[in-house]
Amino acid sequence: MDFIDRKILTALQEDATISVAELADRVGLSQTPCWKRVQRLEAQGVILGRVALVSPEKIGLGLTVFVQIEIPDHSVHGLDRFARAVTAMPEVMEFYRMAGDVDYLMRVVVADMGDYDRFYKKLIEDFQLKTVTSRFAMERIKSTTAFRVPETAT
Repeated sequence: MDFIDRKILTALQEDATISVAELADRVGLSQTPCWKRVQRLEAQGVILGRVALVSPEKIGLGLTVFVQIEIPDHSVHGLDRFARAVTAMPEVMEFYRMAGDVDYLMRVVVADMGDYDRFYKKLIEDFQLKTVTSRFAMERIKSTTAFRVPETAT
């Protein structure tokens, strides 16, 4: 990945709706080579997709909850079963298996406390969980989807 590829990634993270002509102009290429680079970055899995970012509050999803979970079953089957079930829950925006004193960390976005309570009951319905700790966000201070593209990306 060279300097131009990094410029393309930075520009597309700022606005994926820009035209190929605008993108090519920003990165100093003509349109065809620029488009070929974008296609190559997609084929290599560097660009995972292009999406519209939506304000959760504007669509009635005003509560963000960070949930830490410890599970008693650390067998491969138990981990896979839990991961499949949680991944299917649309309220879960991010889901990580962790190292350390908790097994999982997830970011859940719901309408309100009642909605979270329904989510929580659904979560514990099929699984014997050791602990579930919920932390409620009071204010979103920074939220971004754009990564800083290192100068020497691998």
